Amino acid sequence: MDDIETSNIVEAEPSYSEAGASLNKTVPSTAEAYQAWAGIDVSKATLDVCLLLEVGKPAFGKFSNDKQGHSQLFKWAVRLSKGSRVHFCMEATGSYGNAFALYLADVKQMVSVVNPSFIHYWTLSRSQGNKTDKADARAIAEYCRIEKPSLWRAAAPEVRELTALVRHYDNLKEHATQLTNRLGGPDVTSLVKESLTKLLKQVNDEISIVQKLIDEHINNSPTLKRDRDLLITIPGIAATTAAKILAELPDVTQFASAASAAKYAGMTPSQFESGTSVRKKTRMFKAGNRRLKTALYMPAMTAIRYNEPVKQIFQRLKHKGHTGISALGAAMRKLLMIAVGVLRTQKPFRADYATAKP
Repeated sequence: MDDIETSNIVEAEPSYSEAGASLNKTVPSTAEAYQAWAGIDVSKATLDVCLLLEVGKPAFGKFSNDKQGHSQLFKWAVRLSKGSRVHFCMEATGSYGNAFALYLADVKQMVSVVNPSFIHYWTLSRSQGNKTDKADARAIAEYCRIEKPSLWRAAAPEVRELTALVRHYDNLKEHATQLTNRLGGPDVTSLVKESLTKLLKQVNDEISIVQKLIDEHINNSPTLKRDRDLLITIPGIAATTAAKILAELPDVTQFASAASAAKYAGMTPSQFESGTSVRKKTRMFKAGNRRLKTALYMPAMTAIRYNEPVKQIFQRLKHKGHTGISALGAAMRKLLMIAVGVLRTQKPFRADYATAKP
């Protein structure tokens, strides 16, 4: 799930925070009770929607992806559903779809935000030939009707602000790296070098400013500050990584277990075996939250030296013949599971707890 920004989890209803959207108690908390399903194909400018009812032909519409369009789409779906409960569903497309998902949460509607790869392979399995916005919207609606995906809940406002700041920080860091690489090019002239140097200084200054904003935002939120202070008790996790975990990881109380949190992040071993002859090396599952994986890579490198539970699993896998990158992936998974455990129990890290069997 490369750079997928979604709170959709297989085992449990996801949420970025327990202070998520207030849900209407008259609306069922599961998808089974719905009688209408709206699939939304999201793009930057428009929302293509297909509404399926229990009886009758599907209805199609196209709306602008802005506040006015969100209101029009919602009213259109409610009018055509004629009192039936509507389960809205869309692919996780980052910022383009977040606004409409938040709108639906604000008006106390149920919505699922699904990994695009799930829709893609589900569509392939049904031999859908057409690839149009209209066809994609119908495929999402059919997926929603048949598969009944888990329901999405909005993050708390302070978490959404933290997520925006952390991602802006990461984008600035990437830009700084690009400028640094260009400065090192053999064909850079003196005038270009002077311009790149100025740009790099501006970006680095902005990085420092945003870092301060992140620290201030966390310190001004009792919940975020408490969780940040707990995370940095884990060897390998510093304040910057803790902020990224809090920005990218849904509220841990929504996970059935620490293992399900690792699955959400895509830190699950993927085996490939067939018959008696095909035995490919175990690798990390490619789906998941790319930003969370990236955030834990360097901390795991530190943890395999100074965090005893992480160090043990890394050395054990290396001893069994696993590659370094495979063992490091397991170390990342263990580090995330420890972080989830600390946040769930609201207790500082203890190595004996991290190594104890459940």
